[in-house]
Amino acid sequence: MNAWKQNIFFILVEPGEPGNIGASARVIKNMGFRNLCLVKPPPEMSVEGRWFARNAHDVLDSAEVHDAVEEAIRDKAVVVGTTRREGKRRGVIMPVEQGTARIRDLAANNKVAILFGREAEGLYNDEVDQCGFLLKIQSSKIQPSLNLSHAVLIVAYELSKHGQKIDATSGRARKKKYDNSTLIEDLKAHGEIAPLYERISRVLELLEYIPRGDRNLMKNIIVTLKHFIGRAGITEKELNIIQGLCTQIEKKVVKR
Repeated sequence: MNAWKQNIFFILVEPGEPGNIGASARVIKNMGFRNLCLVKPPPEMSVEGRWFARNAHDVLDSAEVHDAVEEAIRDKAVVVGTTRREGKRRGVIMPVEQGTARIRDLAANNKVAILFGREAEGLYNDEVDQCGFLLKIQSSKIQPSLNLSHAVLIVAYELSKHGQKIDATSGRARKKKYDNSTLIEDLKAHGEIAPLYERISRVLELLEYIPRGDRNLMKNIIVTLKHFIGRAGITEKELNIIQGLCTQIEKKVVKR
């Protein structure tokens, strides 16, 4: 398996149908991936579910199981969601072809989580808030909602296509040029960045930037920062610089 593929994690959030879980395991393996994660799956995998996972029982049986999305994404550097809905509240939404190209570059050196929502309801707003950007698969307005395992297949296929384009690049000079132009540094994991948002909230309160009691404005600012940082990730150096800025602001405000 290509090294970058080991950094892609397909996370199914509260999947209700064992058949969808099994079929997702199969299509993940079809496209050369193997990391399947489940958040609050059904208590038991049915015979039907295992049948749908034909020849991919290794992927199904090795799937990580988590009690919450936050737990599943804690060690991932970038979190990407999938959606059929649009709107300003949901942040940046990319066509699946464009978004998977970005994911392929990020996965060269970093773990990337791709969230797939519930069959009937998709991802909740608080889960979307954790995503740097969202992928949208163009479908008919008459029937826009895709089956869960079909959505997993399309995303995995598009990712695999980008990988094939890179693998097919011939000539050392040309390959080296590509690698240098798309080099993405090691990024901090989601769990390591979370305390930064809490600290920024405190700094904004110290600066009296937020009108007293306006929790909605605070939430909107933090969610916007999560989307902004989440699209590109953040390196240790960048994180330290921002933390240092917060420290200086806190010192100046306290001395006033």
